[in-house]
Amino acid sequence: MYPELYLYVERARARELRAYARRHARTGEPRAGAERRRPGGSAVRALEVRLGWVLVEAGLRLVHRYH
Repeated sequence: MYPELYLYVERARARELRAYARRHARTGEPRAGAERRRPGGSAVRALEVRLGWVLVEAGLRLVHRYH
């Protein structure tokens, strides 16, 4: 696998996690699993984010396999 692609994805994920932590630190809400317990769009958003990262990982694996 190309190290640049892997590092790019890891840095993007790190930025996303830091923003998530900052957002919850300001509001004082619990971080672990809070979206899953709330009804409505939060659980859907959490699934969208997880699916997005699965697709990114699958794409990187395909790039690695065919190049």
